[in-house]
Amino acid sequence: MKTAKILTALILTVCIAGISYAEGISYKHVRNATAKIEYAGSVFLVDPFLAEKEAYPGFEGTPNSDKRIPLIDMAEPAEEVVKGIDAVILTHTHLDHWDESAVRLLPKDIPFFVQNAGDARTIREQGFTNVMVAGQNTPFRNVRISRTTGQHGPDALYSNPARAEFAGDAMGFTLKADGLKTLYVVGDTTWHPYVEAALKMHSPDIIVMNTGYAMVNGIEGSLIMGKDDILHMYNVMPEAKIIAVHMDAVNHTMQGSDEIRKFVEEHGMTDRVYVPREGETLKF
Repeated sequence: MKTAKILTALILTVCIAGISYAEGISYKHVRNATAKIEYAGSVFLVDPFLAEKEAYPGFEGTPNSDKRIPLIDMAEPAEEVVKGIDAVILTHTHLDHWDESAVRLLPKDIPFFVQNAGDARTIREQGFTNVMVAGQNTPFRNVRISRTTGQHGPDALYSNPARAEFAGDAMGFTLKADGLKTLYVVGDTTWHPYVEAALKMHSPDIIVMNTGYAMVNGIEGSLIMGKDDILHMYNVMPEAKIIAVHMDAVNHTMQGSDEIRKFVEEHGMTDRVYVPREGETLKF
């Protein structure tokens, strides 16, 4: 009996300490790049773009700018999306990653991780009081958050000062915890040596890619990745699970989720590549 009590106490201690995570990892696709990620016992809301369908004008200077965004609804009301979250991770402040609905709905004392001091100042000016710049292995409870970098568009775009200002900077990030697989959210970037460096440094087991192939008028190439990058990632990271998102919701993305699903099937990648629908949860 005494041995059983000691064993029970040890199990409780391990669970409380966050060393054992029976629930694993879950990724709930909300819409576009917005997701709820449950990891090591914490729930992270990523890039909250929470407005109802057609709330905003389309992005100017891009294809289909006459269409209002978001182009599609979420599977559940925004009030439900923000329930149960422990922290927010914001890769950058473009409208399709951070909008007025999110500003209004999120509690102002929620822990908030951003890419740099400029974004931190923006979020604080909107009334949020617990804003942190993510670094390398920045701790949150049992999780270590590491910022990764990329380039939010082709070189030709960044050679134009006005266009470069439009694209700005956008981070990716990894989540790590003892006993769990490493998750890497690549963020709004093209395939770039920065991404290759992150893959080499972190060796992620689960990779979330923004793959809608978003374009700007007059610039050849995309602001973010597309279907060919999924195939490249599949070959470069032969053990990793890949989640493809950032499609269907904004006017300037040229590759939709149905097209991506067909591409994944045609290239025999369904064993490791997932293209979730709005509201769908993937468990790992």
